Amino acid sequence: MSDFEPFYDVNRTYEDNYEYGPFGAFAQALKADVDDEPIAGKQQGETFLGQPVNLAFGIPAGPLLNSKYTTAAFRMGFDLATYKTVRSRAWGCNPFPNVLAVHPKSADGSLTPGSAELDEGVLADTNYELPMSISNSFGVPSKDPEYWQPDMRAAIAAAGPGQVLVPSFQGSRVEGMSEAEYIADHATTARLVKETGAKLMVMNTSCPNEGHNRLLCHDPLLVGRITEAVKNEIGDTPLMIKLAYIPSDDDLELMVRSTAARGTVQGFSTINTISARLVDVHGNQALPGAGRDRSGVCGNAIRGTGLAMVRRLAAIRERLGLAFAINGVGGVVSPADYAAYKAAGADSVMSATGAMWDAGLARKIKETR
Repeated sequence: MSDFEPFYDVNRTYEDNYEYGPFGAFAQALKADVDDEPIAGKQQGETFLGQPVNLAFGIPAGPLLNSKYTTAAFRMGFDLATYKTVRSRAWGCNPFPNVLAVHPKSADGSLTPGSAELDEGVLADTNYELPMSISNSFGVPSKDPEYWQPDMRAAIAAAGPGQVLVPSFQGSRVEGMSEAEYIADHATTARLVKETGAKLMVMNTSCPNEGHNRLLCHDPLLVGRITEAVKNEIGDTPLMIKLAYIPSDDDLELMVRSTAARGTVQGFSTINTISARLVDVHGNQALPGAGRDRSGVCGNAIRGTGLAMVRRLAAIRERLGLAFAINGVGGVVSPADYAAYKAAGADSVMSATGAMWDAGLARKIKETR
């Protein structure tokens, strides 16, 4: 089975992937005897938010839909497996398709925040080629807690020695909800995650909220109020928050001062995606449906921006004399990309798109160390 058959089948609906996935090498890993020789070698001596891990490398929130996916990730040597973001209530997925191949115009395939191309339109189609950049247009779907809580418990239990399940969660904004209710929904969801036995968790502040391209992480003071409420529920359980690109250094420092400096957050994971207007070859909207003219883009196109955010966070950390963790995400498709994030100041590194198309990525990184 080729490592390059994606474990999330982009030609199937989200619901089909949830029910029948994972695919490719991940499917083979699930069928393997749990006592078989590990697919990727183990290395001791690192930590992630206080938990010992073989190698602080894994897969972030997004492609690991349930315990089948996270268990397969562990067996493929990804020692950090993030359970796809859950909510306090069931939440539907955006219509199919959710993933398209994205083709920036630049020679290296990169996208730059603030560039005209992001608004003029970036070509998106079904011509998938390496190095991969894709759309991420799911709308953060979630099962009801009565379904995801037992499945998350199973995911936690399936972690091997030196591995840790990283639950991701977010609050849900519904029509007519007050700010206080929105904050309370985050706290409630965090409590539901903690009830599964989670040793740590990550709160998503980086997805458009909800379909209006409003990012929670662009309001650092509100994030500060939310994380205070969350920590009141989860106590000393470590909390990391997922950030999108934040253009202003002042705003990024305000985020740190509003959270990590106050002890409500123990780490930052960055980046999620870069928002772009996606068009087909004729210049028309590539993804069907209202409110989907833009999509988050992930994969190879966002590596430069992800590295820049990690460097900026590391500089703030040093200047303020703080000790928060930094998880580097965005465009990690090779061992060299992993090394670049570590050199930029990341304590841990994760890959979503790269890992989807290269199930052996964790093994390759460990072989270079």
